[in-house]
Amino acid sequence: MVRDLVVERREAGRAVGAILDRVALAVEPGAFVAVTGPSGAGKTTLLNAIAGLTKPTVGTVLWDGVDVGVLSDARRDRWRRDTVGLVFQDFQLFAELGVLQNILLPMTFDHVRVPAAATERAKALAERVGLGGRSLVAAKLSRGEQQRVAIARALMRAPRLVLADEPTASLDAATGTRIADLLIESCRDSGAALLVVSHDPALIARADRRLRLSGGRLEAMEAS
Repeated sequence: MVRDLVVERREAGRAVGAILDRVALAVEPGAFVAVTGPSGAGKTTLLNAIAGLTKPTVGTVLWDGVDVGVLSDARRDRWRRDTVGLVFQDFQLFAELGVLQNILLPMTFDHVRVPAAATERAKALAERVGLGGRSLVAAKLSRGEQQRVAIARALMRAPRLVLADEPTASLDAATGTRIADLLIESCRDSGAALLVVSHDPALIARADRRLRLSGGRLEAMEAS
């Protein structure tokens, strides 16, 4: 998936070091890989580079033999929309929209009128994250509720790759376990690759493979 990925840190237009330094990573279909590391190590940058939101200085992001980095902006946006489910650390919900409307957003790019089956899937996902029947707009939800909406939205199109940035950070332990169950089970059932960056030891412990990002380098963690 990722080969020799370098993302430089720049100040005043000049490179002053590498956020990511020759990172290589592959996530198999249905596998769950967790990346941890100190704050500021570049974990979010790694997710953004894989998603095509950050252009690497050097290296490639490959998907089904396609180099995502050389796609036009429009084709890269389409690839991301069709292939990737993103859980952002800041959620990126539409504050004025309700729970179902936010979950359904990925469907509105392709449909003037959202199909009934998609609405039913959105309702089912809302139930699974504990927000069935909630009618408040996103701005009036708690941070934990917003996080659950963001996770349901990421799963809406049954993506082949899920990239989740601190998906349990705003949740209590019980809710975090339930959300982890949803992410892991949904990806395994559909054969999607799941890549999570997290400081949550309970979530990291459930991964098939655990990696640590530090000093721009990605290394395997010792088994506990």
